[in-house]
Amino acid sequence: MKIESGLPLSLAGLFLVCLLPQSSRAQETKVNKVDPPAVSSHTGNSSQTAEAVNTAKQMVPAEAELTKTVDARKDQPGTAFEARLRGTVHLKDGTTLPHGTLLVGQVATDQMRNNGVSQLALRFTEAKLKDGKTIPIVATIVGITGPPSGVDNGYGYDAPVPWDSKSLRYDDVGIMSHVDLHSRIGGVNSGTLVATDKSDMKLRLGSRMSLAIGEKGAS
Repeated sequence: MKIESGLPLSLAGLFLVCLLPQSSRAQETKVNKVDPPAVSSHTGNSSQTAEAVNTAKQMVPAEAELTKTVDARKDQPGTAFEARLRGTVHLKDGTTLPHGTLLVGQVATDQMRNNGVSQLALRFTEAKLKDGKTIPIVATIVGITGPPSGVDNGYGYDAPVPWDSKSLRYDDVGIMSHVDLHSRIGGVNSGTLVATDKSDMKLRLGSRMSLAIGEKGAS
């Protein structure tokens, strides 16, 4: 009788011993399986992070609208483009950029990758006031949307989210149809657009950009 009553207890103990490690591993897998955020403040290097933080302190949010189409398959490095400010912007150094000020930039990189898809790096360099005066600027593209309905029916439209004055790096997957955005505060370029397939990548007339912007050399 003692042997018969002890056997179920031993089996129950063995079952618990086998179950506990599996439960622990399942919990560990659940904790580690976390998708990375689309927007991150990490630059992967402490010195770069410090530089980006200092640069961000001199920048303010802005929104601008492209005055012409930028085409990754046609525009060459050095091709100029412009975007018009959609509101008055007051820079940290006291400079005022009135509504309608043109932000002038150039295509920094326009190349076809090995898999047949294109990438397009853009760099804003100056603000051109209505009186002809130019101000050197730095700007980071933190968001892009296609033009509103009526400007180009090929794109939908949602107002771009303004810069929150804190985020330092953007790796925004699917920011537009078949296009990802990569940019960081303090980067050499304002932003790099990478096609996710072999579609012709264009930023059409009227496309809107959310920017972090400051005067170049401000400290």
